[in-house]
This record gives sequence, C-alpha cells and structure tokens, in this order.
Amino acid sequence: MDYARFSEEFKPIPIRRRSGLLGAATFRLRMVLDLQLLTCFRFLQPRLAAMQGKVLDVGCGEMPFRSLLPRSCSYTGIDVPLADQFGMTESSDIVPFDGIHIPFPDASFDHILCTEVLEHVKYPEALIAEMLRVLRPAGTLVATVPFSARVHHAPHDYHRFTPYRLSDMFSDFPGVEVEERGDDLAVIANKLIVVCMRLMKPSMALMWRLPLVILLSPAIVVSLVVAHLSLWLRLGSPADPLGYGLDAKKAV
Repeated sequence: MDYARFSEEFKPIPIRRRSGLLGAATFRLRMVLDLQLLTCFRFLQPRLAAMQGKVLDVGCGEMPFRSLLPRSCSYTGIDVPLADQFGMTESSDIVPFDGIHIPFPDASFDHILCTEVLEHVKYPEALIAEMLRVLRPAGTLVATVPFSARVHHAPHDYHRFTPYRLSDMFSDFPGVEVEERGDDLAVIANKLIVVCMRLMKPSMALMWRLPLVILLSPAIVVSLVVAHLSLWLRLGSPADPLGYGLDAKKAV
C-alpha cells in the first residue's frame, strides 16, 4: 500500500493551556475556532471538576485539562516517549510508557482520563484492559475520541469509533455511557476551517490559493457562527458528530 497517499498535509496544533490570564485567553480563543477542542472541554469540565483522589491521565500530551481538576487531586500523566513525532514538548513531569502496559500496580487510581488517544492505539482493547486493572473498585474513567476527523499524527492514526464499538470495547465496565460531541453543523464548520488551513499551507502555489481562501472566508465565518448556535441550542443532528465522550465505572 502506498502510505504516502494517506499522509497528513499539516500537523495538528498541540493543545496547550498556559498559566496566567494570557494563557487562559489564548485557550478560550482557540476554542472559538477549534470545535473539537471546544466539545472536548465542555464534556470534560464538569466531570473533572467532580473528581477526588488520584487521577491518571493516559496519553496526557501537554496536560491541557489538568487545570480542570480540583487542586486536592493527585495528578499523574503518562505518555509514549515520542513527543517530537506528535508535535509535543518533552516534560519531566510525564511518566513514559510503551502505549499499552501502564507502569503502576493494580487498583492504583481513583479516576482515569483518556482524551483523543484511543484512535492512535493499534490494539485499544489491550490498553483499556490495563486502565481497568489500575483503576480502583468503583473508580471512574472518562474518555473522548474523534469521529469526524482527518488523518492526523500519521502514521499513528488507526481508528474511528461508533458508539456501538465504544460500548463493546468497554464492556468489562458494568456502567458505560456514550455521548455525542457536536453535530453535523459543527462538522461542516470544522471541515471548512481545515480546508482553509490546508490552502494556506506555505508552498509555491500559495499565491494561487489565496483568492480561494478569500472567497471561502465569509462561508467559514457564517458556518462557525451557525455551529456555535447549534451547539448551544441543539439544532443539528447528533448522528453525525465531531466525536464522542464516554463515561465508565469499574465494578465495586
């Protein structure tokens, strides 16, 4: 197979949440344009705010959602030691692991967070089994995955999951709930923004692409406004979302 045909045309911008007012403002501004991030944030915020005890962030990246946890929580982030390939910054605060085997004993954590990670795992059931192992009885797991998303972090992009597949993969958890993130109107806006970013990629043909970007700009602005209204008023179809959020609880 010619994998070059499926390689991504530009890398995703790493999700970072810097401290201070400027960092918070920058993060909020990004959520206006990045609807995947916005819907992840809205799904995670109330769930992380309610957590107590020891929290494990699996595939933590640059730990953008850590600040949503109460200060009383004990936070541990783990990720594969390939930060450069994923556009991330190396951090000594992150515990390295091989992407499958979590380097902690059984029942070590009260809660597990796993955001936009499972699509990059060749054998997600193996990682899910490990998360179940290190989770304490009655502990909770919160995860997000994309559904309508371009190929990203190639070649480490293996899956897109439906609610039925997610429920099946987490079947060892007695309580699993899957919720849509976004709708078809948000997907349209997201796709137009991605097209614009692709057209603005530096190249010899940029001067010929700019007029097309200018023509698309009004449509992008309108679709973005419609998407935000749709997310607020629930106007779109949840059958074609940006992604899914998942709540699971381990048996007592």
